[in-house]
Amino acid sequence: MDAMTLLHERSSMGKLMGPPPSPEQLEAIYRAALRAPDHKELRPWRFIEFSGEGLSRLGELFAEAEFREDPHAGDAVLDAARKKPLRAPMIIAVIAKVTPDIPKVPKVEQVISAGCAAHGILLAAQALGLGAMWRSGKYAFDPAVHKGLGLDEDDEVVAFVYIGQLGGRHKPLAEHRIDDFVQRWN
Repeated sequence: MDAMTLLHERSSMGKLMGPPPSPEQLEAIYRAALRAPDHKELRPWRFIEFSGEGLSRLGELFAEAEFREDPHAGDAVLDAARKKPLRAPMIIAVIAKVTPDIPKVPKVEQVISAGCAAHGILLAAQALGLGAMWRSGKYAFDPAVHKGLGLDEDDEVVAFVYIGQLGGRHKPLAEHRIDDFVQRWN
């Protein structure tokens, strides 16, 4: 697949199945992520890989977040939170490893750089014939999840990238009018 086709046709795949990416595929995926724009070469990204039992451990963090938010949450709510990570054979959490007070590189730029690394993961996965979906949601911002992941105070979860083999059909891609998004100053 040539680069422009990949960029024009990238889409999220919500239905994923095993096996998880191979070690060779993961190396290619991470190499792509590490090419994200990186002002002052801070490398403000880290990745936490979840597979096998690690997915269940992540599910427990999600259930803990639900319980912290609502101590009266029922078993169905907690079980649903536990099952969320099991929708894919692997999840890669993309962490913005923020270094505060860097001249000319504000926090927002470091977080966006980590977002570019997440996008690199999505593009590489699709180029390798895998499916992937960027998810965040409330768990990405929950203090219990942050603590459970061992994040520092300034760190942010940018994405939980669910990744695996294609488990369904690609949905049709929406067409967008470029002029709806571009303002030109000539």
